[in-house]
Amino acid sequence: MSEIMRPILEIAVIIPGMLLAYLPVKTCLRQAPFKLGLWMFPLLLGISLSGGIVCYYFQIMTTLFLIPVLLFLMLLYHKTLQISIWKSSSIFLAVCAVFACVKSLSRAVNAIMIFEPDIAEKQLWLCVKAGIFYNLICLSFVLIAWYPATHMVRILIADENFAQTWYIFWILPLIFIGLNQFMVPKYQSTLYTGRILQIYIVVSIVLLIILTLFYAIFLMMALSLNKNARLQQENHFLSLQRSRYDNLCAAIEETRQVRHDIRHHYLQLAALAEKGDMEKIKEYLSSADRKMPSFDFHFCDNQAVDSILGYYSNHAKQEGIPFLAQIDIPDNFLGDEMDICLVLSNLLENAIEASLKTEDSRRKIVIKMYLHHTHILLIQAENNFDAKILEKNGVFQSTKHSGNGIGIQSIRHITERNGGASNFTYKDGEFTAKIMLRI
Repeated sequence: MSEIMRPILEIAVIIPGMLLAYLPVKTCLRQAPFKLGLWMFPLLLGISLSGGIVCYYFQIMTTLFLIPVLLFLMLLYHKTLQISIWKSSSIFLAVCAVFACVKSLSRAVNAIMIFEPDIAEKQLWLCVKAGIFYNLICLSFVLIAWYPATHMVRILIADENFAQTWYIFWILPLIFIGLNQFMVPKYQSTLYTGRILQIYIVVSIVLLIILTLFYAIFLMMALSLNKNARLQQENHFLSLQRSRYDNLCAAIEETRQVRHDIRHHYLQLAALAEKGDMEKIKEYLSSADRKMPSFDFHFCDNQAVDSILGYYSNHAKQEGIPFLAQIDIPDNFLGDEMDICLVLSNLLENAIEASLKTEDSRRKIVIKMYLHHTHILLIQAENNFDAKILEKNGVFQSTKHSGNGIGIQSIRHITERNGGASNFTYKDGEFTAKIMLRI
């Protein structure tokens, strides 16, 4: 019985491994954690038991069995999450790299426990005590990493500002997995030669420490860069507010000038009226009306939202795009202004870009936003388009570069993180975006 437990214990580390992988992505699950655990834990337990039995009866190494299993679990892991394949793969490989280092250390502990140089050539798996040690260390690492994974790493995953780094992060854990596999001696008796065992223990511990330090450095660097990116976004919105303020000042000054000129208009109209020249009066009124400034520079009482709408409405006006905004939100509503401004900016920027490629007579942008039951913010944006919309597997493709469109992906991520929803439809030359945010 103890013999069959040896491969089972080696494979059973997939249970704490998957638990550790899910810790930082709790808010990105496609289903509730409890429902996920109801079928995931029996599946992992079944793989461990059946895999151990297969390895025992066919006398194969657990590593050979784990390679296809881990590939399957990586795919399954990604399918249960609402994040990109780069993020899910990087997280999964990061866990595998840590457990590979622990496996190397457990292999050294196994050599110390059995200490049988003569028969060590036939040992395919760790002894029972070494297998238990392997699982305990892995569980300990899960407990140690619980807080940073559910707090700091979760923030890193949720933030899109650092998305580019996920394209290369997976290389680091792959290197450490390769190093640990390269260290595995062809014959276990090699560990008993000279001081090889002592060196093997030291190298295993050093690799684990270096890997942990690399993760910590990457995390601190990522959080710092995310903070800087956040500040850049805030500065961008401040610049929009400044632009909006300048537009307001110009509009106010123009209005003051018109008010000053009204007296002269009255005098001119009075002179025309005395002559009874109705055609001249109509022509004069029409000319004066064209010179009157528009008063659509205020959309709502919330300054941040009003600045975004004002900036893009002015941009649309300059491009000759009709812009209609129906906004009904209070000044002090409880919502994340940064997220709301990001959603609005992406929606309106995409709408303006699409309108610029549309026939002048069909151009229009309509934005509606209002509160529903005080805790739900609803946003709807509509615009016409003539260009071809590219969509692949439910993901809109960028028209400015190859790959996915960043704006809509960012909106979807914000709504998913917020617990809201987003829907994008296009039909008969009209694109409609419907956003729900919880506040």
